[in-house]
Amino acid sequence: MRIREAKPDELETVGEIRVAAYLADGFLSAGSAYVPRLRALGADGDGDVLVAVRQGADGTGRDQILGTVMICGWPGGELVRSADEAEVRALAVAPHSRGAGIGRKLVSAVIERARGSGVRYLVLASLPEMVTAHHLYGQAGFTRLPERDWAPMPGVSLLAFGLRLDACSQDATGTGTPAQRQPSSPGALP
Repeated sequence: MRIREAKPDELETVGEIRVAAYLADGFLSAGSAYVPRLRALGADGDGDVLVAVRQGADGTGRDQILGTVMICGWPGGELVRSADEAEVRALAVAPHSRGAGIGRKLVSAVIERARGSGVRYLVLASLPEMVTAHHLYGQAGFTRLPERDWAPMPGVSLLAFGLRLDACSQDATGTGTPAQRQPSSPGALP
């Protein structure tokens, strides 16, 4: 398995994987007004869409997309407030590909992508019931940012998380040690 940027002709499949993952976990209903937006994220060129692929897995030599994540810089994203921030969006692993560490590898890849482009802070928003994702984010060093929680529409509340990249060095597993994960002021990015 490897992680790379999605190709333009793969974005439709990426959208379907996002929707399938959110539906499988009960985070979305098939008739939700968010379905078309979730499918289309990144198709307008706003942000970078990364994919985890198994090379040549379908017998035709084409890559099979197993999961995806997106990163949006400034200006863009829902939580980004300055040019040194970027937002992680739409982490999803195909339901049939779960349990192989793909989500962890995608989070690690998006952190490295941000760090390599000079981003100092990564932020993201997540539904309260996405506890598996919250655990994954915590392992990667993200901490809660309750002051950035928000409601994009009535009845939908999102929890905010952040990671200071300038204060979090990575070990060989892609996760910082507990001492390295602490922001300079709890719950806030300076």
